[in-house]
Amino acid sequence: MIKVNEHYFEIIEEYRECFDEEIFANRYSDILDKYDYVVGDFGYDQLRLKGFYSDKNKKAELSKRFSTIQDYLLEYCNFGCSYFILRRIPENELKVALDDNKAINDEFEENKLQDVKIKPSIQDTDK
Repeated sequence: MIKVNEHYFEIIEEYRECFDEEIFANRYSDILDKYDYVVGDFGYDQLRLKGFYSDKNKKAELSKRFSTIQDYLLEYCNFGCSYFILRRIPENELKVALDDNKAINDEFEENKLQDVKIKPSIQDTDK
C-alpha cells in the first residue's frame, strides 16, 4: 500500500519495474484526488501522471474510464515505455484492510512472545 496526501493506493500493474514511491509522491498533484486510477508513464526520464475513473462512473467521459487505459498507453505514451497503474483504495476498503492488518500484527506479536525463553539472570550463590 502506498500513501500520498492522505490517500492510499495499490499497484495493479507495473511494466518494467519502474514504480518509485518518492518520485510518485513528488509528482502527485491534488487534481488526481478525484480519480479512481492513476497511470504513470516515463518518457525522456520524466514521470507523467494521468487519472482515470472507474467504469462504473457513467458520468465520466469515455476516454477517462478505466477500460480506455490500454488505448491511452498505446496512443499517447512512447512505444515500450515503462508504466504503472495504481488504484486508489476507497475509504470503506481501507478501514477493512487496516483492521485486518492490525489483527495480523497483533497475532504476530502474541506468537513472538511464545517463543521467548527467559533464563534466570540471578546466579546461585549458595555453593
